[in-house]
Amino acid sequence: MSKSTVGLLGGGQLAMMLAQAAVPLGIKTLCIESQHASPASHYTDVWVAETLDEALIDKLINTCDVITLENENVASAIASQIESVGKLAPGTTALNTSADRLVEKEFINAQGIATAPFVAISHAQDLAKAADELGFPFLVKTRRFGYDGKGQSKISNNEQLATFIRDYDGSPSVAEGLVDFDCEVSLIAARNPQGECVYYPLVQNEHREGILRVSHAPHDNTLLSDKAQALMQTLLKALAYVGVLTIEFFVCGETLVINEIAPRVHNSGHWTIEGAHTSQFENHLRAVCGLPLGSAKAKGYSAMINCIGTLPSPSVVADEPLAHLHDYHKSARPNRKVGHITVNGEDKGQVDEVTKRLRALV
Repeated sequence: MSKSTVGLLGGGQLAMMLAQAAVPLGIKTLCIESQHASPASHYTDVWVAETLDEALIDKLINTCDVITLENENVASAIASQIESVGKLAPGTTALNTSADRLVEKEFINAQGIATAPFVAISHAQDLAKAADELGFPFLVKTRRFGYDGKGQSKISNNEQLATFIRDYDGSPSVAEGLVDFDCEVSLIAARNPQGECVYYPLVQNEHREGILRVSHAPHDNTLLSDKAQALMQTLLKALAYVGVLTIEFFVCGETLVINEIAPRVHNSGHWTIEGAHTSQFENHLRAVCGLPLGSAKAKGYSAMINCIGTLPSPSVVADEPLAHLHDYHKSARPNRKVGHITVNGEDKGQVDEVTKRLRALV
């Protein structure tokens, strides 16, 4: 039975684009968000609440047919409360796994899948152990709440290690060895409760300072695509997953190493709004509502350019007939994602040329 009202935990740009995708499906959305004038508030009803208490979640449960989220940092008690009545998608197993970097890596390895080498950090002495096992340089990441490069430090020598140990505040963390990779790619899939799955094409991603800058789709490599889909299928089944799941990979020759997973629609899939037959946002809604999934095939070639800090002039983007600007209705701020541009066309060379021109603006 399909659902007609979807609750969204969070009201940022991902919730905004889910709300936009819900309209042609005849699905009503409702957000809970801590901030007034959030991106989602421009397109759907929003309940503004600084904290999520049991009574408010009960009200949401009674109002909505199913409840989903735009980030994995949902309090475990809240997620469990929703799951106890059968209205949470994806479920707590996926959320609790992906919200903690150490738990995530251990889970992935338990499925026989490779990640970067890692060491759990709970005490200062663990940092010396990480240096011995991983060698320099290595990364230290907080186990929870880090994104877009936040909560990460690179340690390249003994001097930096000594300084980090001196300043270490005991935050649960994980040290990761650096992977010598050729490029970074991501795979996005959707799975509904009936077990139907669709896979979007592999996407090649460019990061700088821990922030995704550009995604190129599709990344044409049949061997890697087949391997990525097989790994995705393993995780979807192990998590009994419903919704959109994203895996970020390091490509090392013909080998894929998982960087991280995300139990939600993902920045590297924004190109699908114009560049795929069914966007990741529509397929997430179809999945959590128990509807048949739409085609995930690409339409030609696409690039997605993140607008970091400020938006370019809409008129300048409009001068490029292959380009589409998405405004997140956020105030300008350094290193903040305030929008994105999709470039889509049938000629890859032309898409690349337009993308190069527009990258100079953002």
